[in-house]
Amino acid sequence: MQVGVDEVGLGSLAGPLVAGAVVLDSARNIEGLRDSKKMSSRARYKISQDIFDQALFWSIGIATKKEIEEMNVLAASHLAMQRAIFNLATTPSLVLVDGKNKPRLPFPTKSVVKGDDKVREISAASIIAKVCRDKIMEGFSA
Repeated sequence: MQVGVDEVGLGSLAGPLVAGAVVLDSARNIEGLRDSKKMSSRARYKISQDIFDQALFWSIGIATKKEIEEMNVLAASHLAMQRAIFNLATTPSLVLVDGKNKPRLPFPTKSVVKGDDKVREISAASIIAKVCRDKIMEGFSA
């Protein structure tokens, strides 16, 4: 199973880092998948519902503000990605990670620069991570 993973919140000054991990069904097409940063919040939310409904597997991993402060932001982003991957109810045959850096995993792993625009699974992971983080941040402001 090919898993896409991406994180959000890396450059933020507040809140946690959130990573998504997604395995898509190759027989089902989810229209509009792309980098979550290039979408409106409304479009992200709408497509996230399709991802949640149609993905074979999906999960979220979070690194807290305290963990970010105790390690560094890159290590915390890798921790969030590891958590998302290990939370999946399947074992990956390949993990595709957005960007240049990849977390240490016991599975074959490949980094894909601009993967959130090139790989469906990474795009889907980016979207669900962003929707989840947006909900967390909305909770902070309530």
